[in-house]
Formats: sequence, C-alpha cells, structure tokens
Amino acid sequence: MGILDLITLLIFLAAVFTLINITLLKLPSTIGLMAIALAMSLGILLLGYVFPSVMLGAKHIVEEFDFEETLLQIMLNFLLFAGALSVNLGALLKERVPIIILAVGSTLMSTFIVGFIMQFVFQLVGYPVDLIYCLLFGALISPTDPIAVLALTKKFGLSQKLEIKIAGESLFNDGVGVVVFLTLLGIARKGMENFDPMEVLTLFGVEVGGGLLMGALFGYLGFKLLEHIDNDHVELEVLVTISLVLVGGRVAELIHVSAPLAMVIMGLFIGNQGRDEHLANATGEYVFKFWHLLDEALNAILFILIGLEMLVIAQTFELEYAFAGVMAIAVVLGARLVGVGLPITIMKRFREFEPKTIPILTWGGLRGGISVALSLSLPDAMPGKDIIVTSTYCVVIFSILVQGMTIEKLLKD
Repeated sequence: MGILDLITLLIFLAAVFTLINITLLKLPSTIGLMAIALAMSLGILLLGYVFPSVMLGAKHIVEEFDFEETLLQIMLNFLLFAGALSVNLGALLKERVPIIILAVGSTLMSTFIVGFIMQFVFQLVGYPVDLIYCLLFGALISPTDPIAVLALTKKFGLSQKLEIKIAGESLFNDGVGVVVFLTLLGIARKGMENFDPMEVLTLFGVEVGGGLLMGALFGYLGFKLLEHIDNDHVELEVLVTISLVLVGGRVAELIHVSAPLAMVIMGLFIGNQGRDEHLANATGEYVFKFWHLLDEALNAILFILIGLEMLVIAQTFELEYAFAGVMAIAVVLGARLVGVGLPITIMKRFREFEPKTIPILTWGGLRGGISVALSLSLPDAMPGKDIIVTSTYCVVIFSILVQGMTIEKLLKD
C-alpha cells in the first residue's frame, strides 16, 4: 500500500468515524474517535481468530504507517502551532509563573516518581527493568498531551485563569517532556558509567533555550512577512504559515533544539500579534480558519491512529503486561497529583488559585499520541520495551476514555 492509499484510508476513516460520533455517540471528538477506532481494532482482532488473513492484512497496513515519525516529525509541529495560535498571549503571560513551574517542575517530578515506582512494579510482575529505562517510561508518560487537553478546554466553560493554566502547561510541558526523554535516552545509550551531569544540563539547556529562541525568531520574521502581505493575498498568508512550520521543524531538527517549543512560541507570537488591532490585523481571519480546520482534521486522524495501533501492540501482549499497565495508571495519576499539588500548595501562599485547581489539573492531565509515539521510538533491542509500550498504551486509553469522559462531572460539581 502506497502513501497516497494510506492517507486516503485515514481521511476516509476520519470522515466516517466523525459522522458516527456526531450522529450516534455524541461524545467529545477526541474521545469518540478513539473509542470507535478501538472498537474497530477489537473487532478486527476477534475476526482475525476466524479469518487470520484479515488480521494480517490490518496489521500490515498499520505497520506500514510509521506512527512515531508521522507524529513526532510532522503532525506534532502542525498541531502545536495550531493550538498555540488560538491561545491568548496576554492572559498566558499573566499566569507565566505557575505555568513555567508546572511545565518544568511537575514534569521532572513526575518523571522520577513514576520511574522509581515502576521499577518496583515491573519487578513485581516478573519483568525487571533497569532504572534508566523506567525513568524513560516516566519521561514519556509524564507530559500531558496538549492536543487532547486543548480539545477539552475549548468544550467546557472554564474561567479564563484556569483555562490558560491548563492550556499553557500542556503546551509547554510537552516540549519539556520530549527534551527530558531525549536526554535520558542519550544517557541510556552511552551507559550510566559515562554519565556527565554537566553535559546533560548543557544539552537540556540548549534544547530548551534554543527552541524558545528559534521560535521567537521565526515568529517575528513570519509576522513581519504577513504584515507586509497585509491580507492582499490570503492564500499566500496560509502558504507562509505552512512553510514556517515545515521549515522551522526541519531547522530545529538539524541544529538539535526543541521543535515542539519552537512551534509553541511561533504560534503564540503570530497568533497574538496578528490579531492586534494596532497592527491592522496582519494575520487575516482566513489563516485562523484554515488552521482551525487543519487542527480538527489532524486531531481526528491522530486519535484514529492511536486506536489502530492496538493491532501492533497486541502482537507482544502478555497478561503480566496488563497487570503492569493497570498499576501504571494508578502510579501515573499519583505522580501527577504530587507533581501539580506540591507546587500549587506552595504557590498558594503568594498568589490566588481557583477552587479545585489541583483535582482538575490532576484528572484533566490527559495523555495521548505523544506518549505512544515516544514509547514506540524506543530501540527494539532495549530491555523491557514491550512492557513499557503496553503500560503506556494502558495509561493513554484510560486517560482519554475514562478521565476524558468524567472530567465534565468534576468541573460541574
């Protein structure tokens, strides 16, 4: 099956599944689409016991689509730029202190809590995994997924302060989480005996600082170009923003800085500067409508892919993996509670927080495609990869289906 056939299949499934969700299930789009994709995967698995060729054909199609490369190197940049484009920069800057503390501190805290506890869990189920690989699991599962989280914040009428905290943290902790993951992966490849703290701190600083700086530079240059076009050619404005994302992502990869953080800064800059009335609305409404449409379409495809990936994960499934996955759900939620609860409890002495901020941030911290993609990107020869991938998938499914479907009750109580 060629790439055009795969794209055609995914767009067709996205349209059909969206129609089913809108007319029958009436669930939030991310939840509904993933639920339908999971149901289809289960149906294929059951049908495969009777007709093995069906299962083999479905697996072949899913395996041909490189989920990790597709999401991390292509879709993620577009989705983060589109998400940041709609975030109010002024409101975000007012809440910058808790957002930075949560995005960095909470992610690091959760990474180590999950890593140390899951080493014990994996050993308990009979699959001991080295600490460095358990920390890798902590790094890939700790960041909340901005795609899933932003979809929820748009649906529920939250206060602006709480909404901007949730949206800002999810956008930035994604970039931080990817950097932490890559740093730990580098340590794992070199071996703990070659661990150099200064080298790691330097790498972390360059990835984060370089990504922020590059995003600001590309955002400024892009805005100036859009200001020059000034709505005379709306199709050119769209092409400019697409080019910024594609070129920016490629440049970030070549100079080894964080592309996700660069996309967030670039989207915030262009989206907010472009809407400034004093600047004659340089970024036309056509651009915002285009990116909203692209955001919705890519979201649909992403959550369908997450559901279909179960066909690949099922190949290495063992009952012990499921036990580890169930325990991982509790561990990740507990680490999230500590990761957001401790900093917010301390910050409450200096600033005001909305009621139920801690439970909402804890239960609303959904995991999604980024965690799945990072787990699949682990080297095949890595000890414990299969149990880590399965545990990741269990957490993601619980996060999207259970937490996503019950967060509204928490918000209304």
